[in-house]
Amino acid sequence: MKKTSIEDLGILIHDTGRLLRKNFERRGQAFGLSTAQWRLLVRVVRERDPTQARLAELMEIEPISVSRLIDRMEQGGWVKRSPHETDRRVKRVVPTDKSLAAYSKIKAVAADLFEDALQGVDEEQREVLMTALVTMVANLSESLPAAEPVD
Repeated sequence: MKKTSIEDLGILIHDTGRLLRKNFERRGQAFGLSTAQWRLLVRVVRERDPTQARLAELMEIEPISVSRLIDRMEQGGWVKRSPHETDRRVKRVVPTDKSLAAYSKIKAVAADLFEDALQGVDEEQREVLMTALVTMVANLSESLPAAEPVD
């Protein structure tokens, strides 16, 4: 394999993310959800009933886009909106039994995809990769100004 330059880092990270998304979308088609819907579903399950505003922040998309996405997913029985405990204007997004069942299955699809992507990368290299990526995320997160609270 050709030695890569640090100048290629951005391209490699971008290409890896793009190819992971494309492969995941292809493998996840059987569930009938788009990539954006999967991203939302994962956030809803992991965040434990987030608000629409929080989902927009996490997904880095406009609140109106999140609202439309939730509308479609609600019609499909994937999520439901629930009133916030203290603020009537705010809605929480709650996963349904249907989405929780699909979530566990899609985690297996993602695990298979990651195994395919990491073919030929030994355990030590995997650990170095994960440590480097976590460190990069931390370094870059620290350099961003603190976000204003949304909720």
